[in-house]
Amino acid sequence: MTTLPEARDFDVSADWHVADPYPFLARLRRESPVFWSEHLRAWVLTRYADVRAAYGDPRRFSSLGSLTISRSLTDATREKLGEHGSFLSSFVANVDPPVHTRLRRSVSRAFTPRAVAAMEDAFRRLNEDLLDRVVPRGAADFVAELGHEPSVKLTARFIGVPEADEAFVQARVKEWFQLFLSPQPPERQLELAGGFLTYLDYVDRLVAARAKDPRDDFTSLMTALIGDELTHREVVELISTILLGGNDTVPNQLGNTVLRLLREGAWPVPPQLIGNAAEECMRIDGASLGSFRHTTEDVVLHGVTIPAGALVLLSTDSAGHDESVFPEPERFLIDRPNAADHLVFGYGIHFCVGAALGRLQLRTALEVLGRRLPGLRLAPGERVTYRRSLVGRGPAALPVEW
Repeated sequence: MTTLPEARDFDVSADWHVADPYPFLARLRRESPVFWSEHLRAWVLTRYADVRAAYGDPRRFSSLGSLTISRSLTDATREKLGEHGSFLSSFVANVDPPVHTRLRRSVSRAFTPRAVAAMEDAFRRLNEDLLDRVVPRGAADFVAELGHEPSVKLTARFIGVPEADEAFVQARVKEWFQLFLSPQPPERQLELAGGFLTYLDYVDRLVAARAKDPRDDFTSLMTALIGDELTHREVVELISTILLGGNDTVPNQLGNTVLRLLREGAWPVPPQLIGNAAEECMRIDGASLGSFRHTTEDVVLHGVTIPAGALVLLSTDSAGHDESVFPEPERFLIDRPNAADHLVFGYGIHFCVGAALGRLQLRTALEVLGRRLPGLRLAPGERVTYRRSLVGRGPAALPVEW
């Protein structure tokens, strides 16, 4: 699928936008690198240098409130959510220093190199166990049956979610995503809001339980900091959002990656190239499309004035295809020398604290899947469809055979 030639704006409700926005983004980089989107009601930075510089300039491009993308919520939905309509207001990626510095210091305790490395064997076993069950069938929907379960289970163990609650959490996280980060009709918003409040109540009770009975998990580690370094609400939001990454962002990136490798005839990936192949797939088909910021003062770029207080999308999707950084950006090069220079994980003080774990999961899944399913292929005649979202891309279904 290719972008319609007449496309003039971002449109997350259109098939071309979620499946193949790259010709549109290339035109913006050439003709309008600082672009006003009526659809998003935001300015969009599309060139790599500008996106990277904005990430590195938290004074002028503030993260405060940048993740609370709830402008599309109806008054009735806002009323139902009450104080939680501003959910994420104290999440680490949604605040500026000095609050950001304090929150990141606390969260980083759980993502040390040793802690991340220790999760590799667990994640490999989860993938092996899943394939033991699925391989004999000879076919599956990669999204529903292969891509999500290992990451969901690893994240649940990391957080401290009991195995019996994994399906509940996965369903609630899906509603979380749809409510805040995907356009929904009014009736559906109210339904999703109810599920979201149930989810918050669950996380709140998990934090309270760990305060009374600490265990070897992230929730206990963060709960122990309440009162000295963190507030109760900050801990609830940290847990809720890490669950989103493990239940949604990482599996979506794996789906994008496998789809790209199959279409390029690059499956299975030689073991020595898996790391670079993962980076190239993140560059060319990132699951994260960018980050929102608010300007704190007038910013002039390429002769365009972005006014103070404006919402700005830093398009990492476009930056990853910038010709000035990645020659022949639409061409998949499994050994591209600078593939890891993409900005999918952000840059600067807001570089994703879980990036090392996300990369480890992607590499490990590709290694296990390639070894166990060397004949993996797209199911003939099946159409790949994508989810609709303001900030992420991933296939809604991906039928495969082997």
